Amino acid sequence: MVATLRRMDFETLIVERSGGIARLTLHRPDAANGINLRMSEELLVAATSFADDPSVRAVLLTGAGARFCGGGDVKGFATLGDGLGHHIREITVPLHAAISQLVRLDAPVICAVQGSAAGAGMGFVASSDIVIAAESAKFVMAYTGIGLTPDGSSSWFLPRLVGVRRALELAITNRALSAAEALDWGIVTQVVPDDALTATAEALAETIAAGPTLAYGGAKRLMHGSLEHTLDQHLALESEEMARAGRSADGIEGVAAFVEKRAAYFRGA
Repeated sequence: MVATLRRMDFETLIVERSGGIARLTLHRPDAANGINLRMSEELLVAATSFADDPSVRAVLLTGAGARFCGGGDVKGFATLGDGLGHHIREITVPLHAAISQLVRLDAPVICAVQGSAAGAGMGFVASSDIVIAAESAKFVMAYTGIGLTPDGSSSWFLPRLVGVRRALELAITNRALSAAEALDWGIVTQVVPDDALTATAEALAETIAAGPTLAYGGAKRLMHGSLEHTLDQHLALESEEMARAGRSADGIEGVAAFVEKRAAYFRGA
């Protein structure tokens, strides 16, 4: 199915590219952008295409309509009976591969959240590099409320963002966080008025797309790996990433621009 999608128009996503920015919009607004099998497969195709394209220097992840993402397509789940477990595996395998691709991009992923982020929508939020939230946005895990467990990377990222105790509270109680609470907990980066969400996220994406993409990727790898290594292992990786950046055209340009007291022109290489 995934291979076939490469030759087809997306049905559940809108994917647009311009000026180094890849705009990825979840597009099932009548279903709160709920993730069905088609969307999970299309997400993998889109994420893989970004990974294969060095011209992508920032990814802007948004949701169409009133809500960012309500998680899985629960109404569809309800029709499956004993086949639910198999269907969930079918959805999560490409979904998780897509999230893994996005996390590993050199290009930073900016997530703009309106309405609510629930279930796997929380996974998108937690795994993104920068999250801009509208003031009225809400954040909720929701899984245990329907007898399921977290997916979409939320159980990996949330303990790292907020600690195990708070992550478990969110998973067990399904407490909904306001945008202000999510900011205080470190789940989102910035909260803006509802009518400023799109412009703020677009402006940030444009700024990031003009920056040193390879250095951003190195910073992402170091931050994500920091809890997995000993101090000495991590210091060695810092040296490797710094040397790699120093060999790049962006590293050479950035140092030269600093010394010459001018704006740097980064090409993402």
